[in-house]
Amino acid sequence: MNQLNQSILEADAPCETDQSDLDPSRRRFLFSTAAISGLALFGGLPELASAYSTYPVDLERKIEEHIKVLRRRGIISSREKTAWSVYDFTTQKKLVSINENAPFQSASMIKPFIALAFFNQLRAGKVRYDRFTRAKMEAMIQRSSNSATNYFINLLSGRRGPREVERILKRNNPGIFQHTRIVEQIPSNGRTYRNKASARDYSRFLYALWHNKLPYSREIKRLMRLPNKDRIYTGAQKVPPGTMILDKTGTTSRLCGDMGIVVARGRNGRAHPYTFIAIIERSSRAKNLGRWSSSRGNVIRQVSSMVYTELKKVHNLV
Repeated sequence: MNQLNQSILEADAPCETDQSDLDPSRRRFLFSTAAISGLALFGGLPELASAYSTYPVDLERKIEEHIKVLRRRGIISSREKTAWSVYDFTTQKKLVSINENAPFQSASMIKPFIALAFFNQLRAGKVRYDRFTRAKMEAMIQRSSNSATNYFINLLSGRRGPREVERILKRNNPGIFQHTRIVEQIPSNGRTYRNKASARDYSRFLYALWHNKLPYSREIKRLMRLPNKDRIYTGAQKVPPGTMILDKTGTTSRLCGDMGIVVARGRNGRAHPYTFIAIIERSSRAKNLGRWSSSRGNVIRQVSSMVYTELKKVHNLV
Protein backbone atom coordinates (compact mmCIF):
# COMPACT_ATOMS: atom_id res chain seq x y z
CA MET A 1 0.00 0.00 0.00
CA ASN A 2 1.51 3.37 -1.00
CA GLN A 3 1.91 6.22 1.48
CA LEU A 4 -1.06 8.21 0.18
CA ASN A 5 -3.38 5.18 0.37
CA GLN A 6 -2.20 4.50 3.93
CA SER A 7 -2.74 8.09 5.07
CA ILE A 8 -6.26 8.17 3.65
CA LEU A 9 -7.11 4.81 5.20
CA GLU A 10 -5.92 6.00 8.61
CA ALA A 11 -7.93 9.21 8.26
CA ASP A 12 -11.14 7.44 7.22
CA ALA A 13 -12.78 7.68 10.63
CA PRO A 14 -15.82 9.49 12.04
CA CYS A 15 -14.00 12.77 12.48
CA GLU A 16 -14.98 15.95 10.67
CA THR A 17 -12.60 18.52 12.10
CA ASP A 18 -9.62 18.61 9.74
CA GLN A 19 -9.20 22.38 9.59
CA SER A 20 -6.79 22.23 6.68
CA ASP A 21 -9.62 21.05 4.40
CA LEU A 22 -11.89 23.99 5.12
CA ASP A 23 -12.21 26.95 2.77
CA PRO A 24 -12.04 30.11 4.94
CA SER A 25 -14.92 31.90 3.24
CA ARG A 26 -17.58 29.23 3.37
CA ARG A 27 -16.39 26.26 5.45
CA ARG A 28 -15.07 28.03 8.49
CA PHE A 29 -16.33 26.51 11.69
CA LEU A 30 -15.40 23.28 13.45
CA PHE A 31 -18.03 20.77 14.49
CA SER A 32 -18.60 20.52 18.21
CA THR A 33 -17.61 17.24 19.85
CA ALA A 34 -21.05 16.87 21.33
CA ALA A 35 -22.75 17.22 17.95
CA ILE A 36 -20.53 14.67 16.27
CA SER A 37 -20.91 12.22 19.15
CA GLY A 38 -24.67 12.55 18.94
CA LEU A 39 -24.68 11.96 15.18
CA ALA A 40 -22.55 8.85 15.60
CA LEU A 41 -25.35 7.26 17.61
CA PHE A 42 -27.88 7.43 14.79
CA GLY A 43 -27.12 3.87 13.66
CA GLY A 44 -27.44 2.30 10.26
CA LEU A 45 -29.03 3.20 6.97
CA PRO A 46 -32.84 3.24 7.24
CA GLU A 47 -35.29 3.64 4.43
CA LEU A 48 -35.95 7.38 4.43
CA ALA A 49 -39.67 7.88 4.83
CA SER A 50 -41.91 10.47 3.22
CA ALA A 51 -42.16 13.94 4.75
CA TYR A 52 -42.91 13.73 8.47
CA SER A 53 -46.37 15.26 8.85
CA THR A 54 -46.09 16.22 12.53
CA TYR A 55 -42.86 18.22 12.17
CA PRO A 56 -43.29 21.79 13.46
CA VAL A 57 -42.82 23.32 9.99
CA ASP A 58 -44.80 22.22 6.94
CA LEU A 59 -41.82 22.77 4.72
CA GLU A 60 -42.92 20.46 1.93
CA ARG A 61 -46.20 22.31 1.46
CA LYS A 62 -44.43 25.68 1.40
CA ILE A 63 -42.03 24.50 -1.29
CA GLU A 64 -44.87 23.06 -3.38
CA GLU A 65 -46.76 26.35 -3.13
CA HIS A 66 -43.65 28.32 -4.07
CA ILE A 67 -43.12 26.18 -7.18
CA LYS A 68 -46.79 26.63 -8.14
CA VAL A 69 -46.36 30.40 -7.92
CA LEU A 70 -43.26 30.23 -10.12
CA ARG A 71 -45.19 28.15 -12.66
CA ARG A 72 -48.05 30.67 -12.74
CA ARG A 73 -45.51 33.45 -13.30
CA GLY A 74 -43.86 31.51 -16.13
CA ILE A 75 -40.51 31.21 -14.35
CA ILE A 76 -40.83 27.40 -14.38
CA SER A 77 -42.59 26.15 -17.50
CA SER A 78 -45.08 23.34 -17.98
CA ARG A 79 -42.33 21.45 -19.85
CA GLU A 80 -40.25 21.23 -16.68
CA LYS A 81 -40.53 18.85 -13.76
CA THR A 82 -38.86 19.21 -10.37
CA ALA A 83 -37.81 17.07 -7.42
CA TRP A 84 -36.94 18.21 -3.89
CA SER A 85 -35.70 16.41 -0.80
CA VAL A 86 -34.66 17.54 2.68
CA TYR A 87 -33.62 15.31 5.59
CA ASP A 88 -32.80 16.74 9.03
CA PHE A 89 -30.07 14.73 10.77
CA THR A 90 -30.73 16.37 14.14
CA THR A 91 -34.33 15.17 14.41
CA GLN A 92 -33.84 12.18 12.08
CA LYS A 93 -36.87 13.27 10.04
CA LYS A 94 -37.51 13.58 6.33
CA LEU A 95 -38.99 17.04 5.91
CA VAL A 96 -39.45 17.23 2.15
CA SER A 97 -40.16 14.43 -0.31
CA ILE A 98 -41.35 15.77 -3.66
CA ASN A 99 -41.00 13.44 -6.66
CA GLU A 100 -38.23 11.65 -4.78
CA ASN A 101 -38.62 8.29 -6.47
CA ALA A 102 -38.76 9.56 -10.05
CA PRO A 103 -35.57 9.02 -12.07
CA PHE A 104 -34.18 12.28 -13.47
CA GLN A 105 -31.23 13.03 -15.68
CA SER A 106 -28.22 13.14 -13.41
CA ALA A 107 -25.76 15.25 -15.40
CA SER A 108 -22.68 15.93 -13.25
CA MET A 109 -24.47 14.97 -10.04
CA ILE A 110 -23.56 11.39 -10.98
CA LYS A 111 -19.87 12.15 -10.38
CA PRO A 112 -19.81 11.49 -6.60
CA PHE A 113 -21.36 8.09 -7.40
CA ILE A 114 -18.48 7.38 -9.78
CA ALA A 115 -16.09 8.46 -7.02
CA LEU A 116 -17.76 5.98 -4.66
CA ALA A 117 -17.39 3.20 -7.24
CA PHE A 118 -13.67 3.99 -7.35
CA PHE A 119 -13.35 3.88 -3.56
CA ASN A 120 -15.21 0.57 -3.47
CA GLN A 121 -12.58 -0.80 -5.84
CA LEU A 122 -9.80 0.82 -3.81
CA ARG A 123 -11.03 -0.95 -0.70
CA ALA A 124 -10.98 -4.20 -2.67
CA GLY A 125 -7.37 -3.56 -3.69
CA LYS A 126 -8.19 -3.34 -7.40
CA VAL A 127 -7.07 0.27 -8.01
CA ARG A 128 -4.52 2.68 -6.56
CA TYR A 129 -5.09 6.14 -5.12
CA ASP A 130 -1.87 7.99 -5.81
CA ARG A 131 -1.19 11.67 -6.45
CA PHE A 132 -2.22 11.37 -10.09
CA THR A 133 -5.60 9.76 -9.39
CA ARG A 134 -6.22 12.10 -6.46
CA ALA A 135 -5.70 15.08 -8.78
CA LYS A 136 -8.07 13.48 -11.29
CA MET A 137 -10.63 12.92 -8.52
CA GLU A 138 -10.44 16.57 -7.44
CA ALA A 139 -10.84 17.66 -11.05
CA MET A 140 -13.95 15.48 -11.42
CA ILE A 141 -15.66 16.63 -8.22
CA GLN A 142 -14.49 20.21 -7.69
CA ARG A 143 -14.13 21.40 -11.29
CA SER A 144 -16.62 18.91 -12.77
CA SER A 145 -14.11 17.78 -15.39
CA ASN A 146 -15.78 15.53 -17.94
CA SER A 147 -12.46 14.12 -19.17
CA ALA A 148 -11.54 13.16 -15.59
CA THR A 149 -14.93 11.50 -15.22
CA ASN A 150 -14.40 9.46 -18.36
CA TYR A 151 -10.94 8.51 -17.11
CA PHE A 152 -12.50 6.92 -14.02
CA ILE A 153 -15.28 5.25 -16.02
CA ASN A 154 -12.66 3.63 -18.26
CA LEU A 155 -10.46 2.72 -15.30
CA LEU A 156 -13.28 1.09 -13.35
CA SER A 157 -14.92 -0.66 -16.27
CA GLY A 158 -11.78 -2.00 -17.89
CA ARG A 159 -13.23 -0.37 -21.02
CA ARG A 160 -16.29 -2.62 -20.78
CA GLY A 161 -18.50 0.43 -20.65
CA PRO A 162 -20.24 2.66 -18.08
CA ARG A 163 -22.70 -0.03 -17.02
CA GLU A 164 -19.82 -1.75 -15.23
CA VAL A 165 -19.58 1.29 -12.92
CA GLU A 166 -23.28 0.92 -12.14
CA ARG A 167 -22.75 -2.77 -11.39
CA ILE A 168 -19.92 -1.95 -8.97
CA LEU A 169 -22.19 0.44 -7.08
CA LYS A 170 -25.13 -1.93 -6.89
CA ARG A 171 -22.96 -4.86 -5.90
CA ASN A 172 -21.36 -2.96 -3.02
CA ASN A 173 -24.18 -0.58 -2.03
CA PRO A 174 -27.42 -2.28 -3.14
CA GLY A 175 -29.68 -0.34 -0.80
CA ILE A 176 -28.71 3.07 -2.11
CA PHE A 177 -28.76 3.06 -5.91
CA GLN A 178 -32.25 1.80 -6.66
CA HIS A 179 -33.04 4.26 -9.45
CA THR A 180 -29.51 4.93 -10.70
CA ARG A 181 -28.56 4.16 -14.31
CA ILE A 182 -25.05 4.80 -15.63
CA VAL A 183 -25.10 4.02 -19.34
CA GLU A 184 -22.94 6.65 -21.05
CA GLN A 185 -19.67 8.51 -20.72
CA ILE A 186 -19.74 12.30 -20.68
CA PRO A 187 -19.56 13.54 -24.29
CA SER A 188 -16.99 16.21 -25.15
CA ASN A 189 -19.81 18.74 -25.60
CA GLY A 190 -21.17 17.90 -22.14
CA ARG A 191 -24.58 16.87 -23.49
CA THR A 192 -25.17 13.92 -21.20
CA TYR A 193 -28.86 13.05 -20.87
CA ARG A 194 -29.05 9.27 -20.45
CA ASN A 195 -27.52 8.70 -17.00
CA LYS A 196 -30.26 8.73 -14.37
CA ALA A 197 -30.76 8.92 -10.62
CA SER A 198 -33.56 9.87 -8.27
CA ALA A 199 -33.60 12.42 -5.47
CA ARG A 200 -34.08 9.49 -3.10
CA ASP A 201 -30.88 7.85 -4.38
CA TYR A 202 -28.99 11.07 -3.69
CA SER A 203 -30.62 11.27 -0.26
CA ARG A 204 -29.62 7.73 0.64
CA PHE A 205 -26.08 8.36 -0.62
CA LEU A 206 -25.72 11.53 1.46
CA TYR A 207 -27.17 9.85 4.55
CA ALA A 208 -24.68 6.99 4.29
CA LEU A 209 -21.84 9.40 3.56
CA TRP A 210 -22.55 11.56 6.59
CA HIS A 211 -22.64 8.52 8.86
CA ASN A 212 -19.38 7.15 7.42
CA LYS A 213 -21.10 4.05 6.03
CA LEU A 214 -19.27 4.30 2.69
CA PRO A 215 -15.66 3.32 1.98
CA TYR A 216 -13.33 6.30 2.39
CA SER A 217 -16.23 8.49 3.52
CA ARG A 218 -13.93 11.16 4.86
CA GLU A 219 -12.12 11.52 1.55
CA ILE A 220 -15.41 11.79 -0.34
CA LYS A 221 -16.52 14.47 2.13
CA ARG A 222 -13.26 16.35 1.61
CA LEU A 223 -13.77 16.28 -2.14
CA MET A 224 -17.37 17.46 -1.91
CA ARG A 225 -16.53 20.39 0.36
CA LEU A 226 -13.84 21.82 -1.89
CA PRO A 227 -14.91 25.33 -3.03
CA ASN A 228 -17.09 25.25 -6.14
CA LYS A 229 -19.92 27.07 -7.88
CA ASP A 230 -22.74 25.65 -5.79
CA ARG A 231 -26.43 26.59 -5.73
CA ILE A 232 -27.20 25.72 -2.12
CA TYR A 233 -25.00 28.25 -0.30
CA THR A 234 -23.51 30.69 -2.81
CA GLY A 235 -26.16 33.26 -3.66
CA ALA A 236 -28.71 31.81 -1.22
CA GLN A 237 -29.43 34.99 0.70
CA LYS A 238 -30.69 33.42 3.92
CA VAL A 239 -27.84 30.94 4.33
CA PRO A 240 -25.25 32.80 6.45
CA PRO A 241 -21.57 33.26 5.53
CA GLY A 242 -19.31 30.53 6.83
CA THR A 243 -21.90 27.76 6.57
CA MET A 244 -20.20 24.56 5.50
CA ILE A 245 -21.61 22.51 2.65
CA LEU A 246 -20.66 19.34 0.83
CA ASP A 247 -22.25 19.27 -2.61
CA LYS A 248 -22.19 18.50 -6.31
CA THR A 249 -24.04 20.45 -8.97
CA GLY A 250 -25.32 19.24 -12.31
CA THR A 251 -25.98 21.35 -15.40
CA THR A 252 -26.96 20.63 -18.99
CA SER A 253 -29.33 22.37 -21.40
CA ARG A 254 -32.02 20.09 -19.97
CA LEU A 255 -31.11 19.87 -16.28
CA CYS A 256 -30.19 22.16 -13.41
CA GLY A 257 -29.59 20.63 -9.99
CA ASP A 258 -27.57 20.40 -6.82
CA MET A 259 -27.34 17.83 -4.06
CA GLY A 260 -25.48 18.14 -0.82
CA ILE A 261 -25.31 18.43 2.94
CA VAL A 262 -25.64 21.77 4.71
CA VAL A 263 -23.95 21.88 8.12
CA ALA A 264 -25.83 24.71 9.80
CA ARG A 265 -24.62 26.25 13.05
CA GLY A 266 -26.76 26.70 16.12
CA ARG A 267 -26.31 29.72 18.36
CA ASN A 268 -25.08 27.31 21.03
CA GLY A 269 -22.25 26.20 18.74
CA ARG A 270 -23.75 22.83 17.83
CA ALA A 271 -23.87 21.54 14.28
CA HIS A 272 -27.27 20.87 12.69
CA PRO A 273 -26.66 19.15 9.35
CA TYR A 274 -29.36 18.47 6.79
CA THR A 275 -29.47 17.20 3.23
CA PHE A 276 -30.76 19.37 0.41
CA ILE A 277 -31.48 17.98 -3.05
CA ALA A 278 -32.95 20.01 -5.90
CA ILE A 279 -33.54 18.92 -9.49
CA ILE A 280 -35.18 20.85 -12.34
CA GLU A 281 -35.41 19.03 -15.66
CA ARG A 282 -36.69 20.15 -19.06
CA SER A 283 -38.27 17.88 -21.65
CA SER A 284 -36.21 19.55 -24.40
CA ARG A 285 -32.98 21.52 -24.67
CA ALA A 286 -32.99 25.14 -23.56
CA LYS A 287 -32.24 27.55 -26.39
CA ASN A 288 -30.02 29.66 -24.14
CA LEU A 289 -28.19 27.41 -21.66
CA GLY A 290 -26.61 30.26 -19.71
CA ARG A 291 -29.86 32.16 -19.19
CA TRP A 292 -31.88 29.04 -18.36
CA SER A 293 -29.37 27.53 -15.92
CA SER A 294 -28.91 30.91 -14.20
CA SER A 295 -32.68 31.32 -13.79
CA ARG A 296 -33.24 27.80 -12.48
CA GLY A 297 -30.14 28.03 -10.30
CA ASN A 298 -31.72 31.05 -8.65
CA VAL A 299 -34.89 29.03 -8.04
CA ILE A 300 -32.79 26.44 -6.23
CA ARG A 301 -31.15 29.19 -4.17
CA GLN A 302 -34.58 30.56 -3.23
CA VAL A 303 -35.73 27.16 -2.00
CA SER A 304 -32.43 26.62 -0.16
CA SER A 305 -33.05 29.92 1.64
CA MET A 306 -36.59 28.81 2.50
CA VAL A 307 -35.29 25.57 4.00
CA TYR A 308 -32.66 27.34 6.08
CA THR A 309 -35.17 29.93 7.30
CA GLU A 310 -37.56 27.24 8.54
CA LEU A 311 -34.85 25.17 10.22
CA LYS A 312 -33.49 28.32 11.81
CA LYS A 313 -36.71 28.55 13.81
CA VAL A 314 -36.54 24.90 14.87
CA HIS A 315 -32.86 24.70 15.85
CA ASN A 316 -32.14 28.35 16.78
CA LEU A 317 -29.56 28.63 14.01
CA VAL A 318 -27.32 31.62 13.51
